[in-house]
This record gives sequence, C-alpha cells and structure tokens, in this order.
Amino acid sequence: SPPLLRLFPGRLSAFPLFLLALLLGFASLLWLQLSCSGEGPAPGGQERGVPRQPCPPPAPLQPPEEEPSWGPHRLALLVPFRERFEELLAFVPYMHRFLSKKRIRHRIFILNQVDHFRFNRASLINVGFLESGNDTDYIAMHDVDLLPLNEHLDYSFPEAGPFHVASPELHPLYHYKTYVGGILLLTKQHYELCNGMSNRFWGWGREDDEFYRRIKGAGLQLRRPSGITTGYETFQHLHDPAWRKRDQKRIAAQKQEQFKVDREGGLNNVRYRIESRTDLSVAGAPCTVLNILLDCDTNETPWCTFG
Repeated sequence: SPPLLRLFPGRLSAFPLFLLALLLGFASLLWLQLSCSGEGPAPGGQERGVPRQPCPPPAPLQPPEEEPSWGPHRLALLVPFRERFEELLAFVPYMHRFLSKKRIRHRIFILNQVDHFRFNRASLINVGFLESGNDTDYIAMHDVDLLPLNEHLDYSFPEAGPFHVASPELHPLYHYKTYVGGILLLTKQHYELCNGMSNRFWGWGREDDEFYRRIKGAGLQLRRPSGITTGYETFQHLHDPAWRKRDQKRIAAQKQEQFKVDREGGLNNVRYRIESRTDLSVAGAPCTVLNILLDCDTNETPWCTFG
C-alpha cells in the first residue's frame, strides 16, 4: 500500500481520504495567505516599514480606453524621488491597484533627481508637471512613503479647487492647519494659476508651506476629506527616520528665506534637463521614470549645495 496509508491504522475509505486532502489543501492556502498578506508573522523578518506584497502578485487592472465608467479625466501621479528604492517597490504596485479599483485613469511618474545638488521636491514637481503630457488633466503631488489605507479617500478630478488628501486630521505626523503636504490634488489649470511651486527650497521641508500661501494668493479654495473615520490610521507611513535621515540643514541665509513668499519663481523659471525617460513595470504596475538633472544658480540660492 502507499506510504501515506501506512500512517493510519486499519482501512480508510475514499471519503475520509478526500476530506483529509481537502483539509490539508485549505490549511496550505490559509498559511500562504497569512504569510503573504501581512496578517501573520513575516518569515525571516519584515523590511523596515515596507508592507509585504500579495503573492503571487495580482494581475494589474487596466481600463479599456473606451470604457466610460472610468470617466474622462486622467491623473498624473507625481512622485519626487531620490534613493528610496524599498519604498518605491511597495508604492508603485500599491497605488496602481488602489487607483484602478477606484476607476481612476492615471499615469505614475517617478521624478528621480540624479544631480549632485540637495533634494528639491518642489522643482521636481514642477518638472513632472511640465513633462506629464497633454493626456493628463490633473496632478497629485504624492510622497513615496505615504500609502492610503482607506478606500473612501477621494482621488477624483478636483474641479472645485485643490484637494488635500493627506489632511492634518488624517496624516500620521503633521497636524497643523496650514499643512498641504503629503498628497495634494490640483487641476493643471489651477497649478498653472499658482505658477507651480517655488524652486528656492533645497533640502527637506517648507516648500509646501509656501505653496499654501500661493493657493490662497490665487483665490483658490482648499478642500479636504470629510466623513473619514479612520483618523491617524488612514495612511501607512513607510519612512523610518532612523534608517533614512532627512536633509534638514539650514544655513543662515536659508533660514531667512524659508518663511518668505517667492512672488516671481515657479513653473516659469525651473531649470532642468531630462537625462533619460524610461517606461517600466513594477510587479505588473506601469510607471514612467524621469531621471532629472536640476540646475541651481548659486548666487540666488547658495544653499543648494551640501558645502
């Protein structure tokens, strides 16, 4: 008799064997689901702050171009980026499926700063806006380390005005009332009305506070989510400050400038060159990587260099 039958005393009929096989199959599927979805303990430990991906990865959702239920608008998801590859590998497939489930037509642009200047989130967003093409009519300024967990969050066309998805009542870290960072949606027309973002902010922080003043100066009404009951658990924040320290250095001249409103610069004077443009797929999710070389006038903003 087969070796498996020797483990059991007496004779076994076909029906108990069928039930046993069914039970073993169910247990195997349950273990696979728990080990991949993140609801059970991660084998071998989990990456710092990076959510485990479903395995095998689900097939990406792609709308037929003629499908009317997806609506007429297309979102350009602009993701300022530099050397955050672990977060990127989690972000792209997660956001592609999140937006596809909500039937949001979208393109994901990874704005990779490859020059030797300090990181400039605002200038990268300006570049992403200019390079995003005529087939998109609104943008999301989106941090790579912030994942929306609540499916009721609205990423649709913000016709009535800028829509701050990561509002202070929901963001896990920043709770002051003028905060507009993290995730902010605008129509392209409204972004142009603000002349984009200031290019004077090298290093981490303050560029979104200046953009808040631009929104108000342009006469636009900022809107935020309502009816979201998940509070500070609405998003997953992937950033580990002990692992990736932010560039918060401020020299004397920069300290004086950081609270001023830049009334002249923005979309009209961002200086850059696209080193390369690559369309690729991350776990089945499409995105476009722009390798961007920003330029800096060291007479105007000497704090753009690390020296």
